[in-house]
Amino acid sequence: MDIFNALMHGFALAITPANLLWCLVGCALGTAVGVLPGIGPAVAVAMLLPITAKVEVTASMIFFSGIYYGAMYGGSTTSILLNTPGETASMVTAMEGNKMAKSGRAGAALATAAIGSFVAGSIATVIVTLFAPFVAEFAVKLGPPEYFLLMLLAFTTVSAVLGKSTLRGMTALFVGLAAGCVGLDQISGQGRYTGGVPELLDGIEIVLVAVGLFAVAEVLYAVLYEGKVVEGQNKLSRVHMSAADWKRSIPAWLRGTAIGTPFGCIPAGGTEIPTFLSYATEKKLAKPEHRKDFGTVGAIEGVAGPEAANNATVTAALIPLLTLGIPTSNTTAILLGAFQNYGIQPGPQLFTTSAALVWALIASLYIGNVMLLVLNLPMVGLWVKLLKIPKPQLYAGILIFATVGAYGMRQSSFDLFLLYGIGILGVLMRRFDFPTAPVVVGMILGPLAEAQLRNAMSIGEGSAVVFFQRPMSIALVVIVLAVLILPRLAKRFSDRKAQAALVS
Repeated sequence: MDIFNALMHGFALAITPANLLWCLVGCALGTAVGVLPGIGPAVAVAMLLPITAKVEVTASMIFFSGIYYGAMYGGSTTSILLNTPGETASMVTAMEGNKMAKSGRAGAALATAAIGSFVAGSIATVIVTLFAPFVAEFAVKLGPPEYFLLMLLAFTTVSAVLGKSTLRGMTALFVGLAAGCVGLDQISGQGRYTGGVPELLDGIEIVLVAVGLFAVAEVLYAVLYEGKVVEGQNKLSRVHMSAADWKRSIPAWLRGTAIGTPFGCIPAGGTEIPTFLSYATEKKLAKPEHRKDFGTVGAIEGVAGPEAANNATVTAALIPLLTLGIPTSNTTAILLGAFQNYGIQPGPQLFTTSAALVWALIASLYIGNVMLLVLNLPMVGLWVKLLKIPKPQLYAGILIFATVGAYGMRQSSFDLFLLYGIGILGVLMRRFDFPTAPVVVGMILGPLAEAQLRNAMSIGEGSAVVFFQRPMSIALVVIVLAVLILPRLAKRFSDRKAQAALVS
């Protein structure tokens, strides 16, 4: 009852006209930020920190939170329509969502993304409300061995599921891991694999890789290998979800939420691991008649699950931020800085020292989710009209969009050469049927996995036994081995069974 009363008090603060206006502006701005590749919520919040310095603390935090989860909604729009992920969290959405758009189901893809985001955000907000201290307490018990094994699980799952060949999936993963090594070594500070190019000392920007592999490669491949694109337009059927779409989406939303929520609480790679794991789960659990849609005409589960997972992760990431003062992503790190600007230190005492602020912030999550649904659903029809643009103009627009976004990150002409170099690599990978998503997974998680492996080996004084000393790490080792071995055993068993049937 204490939680309920505190939440009601939070709503009383959050629904004041000024705070509602800040929430609406934050949500609208966040959606726009998600649509534009290369900006991202972290950059937007960082840019706006000085502007809001004179704003009342509760209004300021509600505004930043609106940008934070609004960006997750917006990122799905260009991923689905133009195959241009505005955020790394939207890369998985691009894989099936863009296929759906090409087969005339852009409206259904955008609708399932918006509703899935709302469902997952709402459920995760309830979990933040009820279980914040308990979940954070569990997350703190995970150490470097568990984090490393979680990332290893992501590597094996994604590489095995994406693409038609496990070998090609693993090859693409190692390309990503190699690219992730470029830059300064995290411990020694020495430059690695930079080739004497100063711009590479900071490493290769992940958004640059995502836009190059998905958007630029998409356009170049279409022009080079899909013949004339002067005439055609993307066909479009309906704008809303059918009953069958709802039936396929609802379980995917719930599974995505269940996968994403725990990942929000742990610093193990942000939204990328849960979205890829959600996609892998949906592909494995899809009915045989639906599984053939993956990678061809687009499977709605492949949009619904990952979108729910990334929004659940984003919302749940506020648990360790508020209860422990531990940021689990770039954006939450900047939000932590925003709290400190006001002389507030998130941590175990925050719920007692600044209870009104915390509960107003949590209440604003409920309000923001409804606002984002109201903002996004009516605009589905408007967004879908982008697909009526003739392909030459559309492709030119995508290239301009990608180029401006890439240049805007660091105002570096080198980034533009890198963008188009990565685009050509993406064309070659498509031509020879290598999946592109494992490259991005390897790039994002490689440096994190390396850091956690080094930490784990330091704890174990150089011995790998450290990975078998705790129940959670042992369970993760078993799961990784199961992911690698069981599909092969099942295939061998089914082949043997088929041979026996033929002999008899």
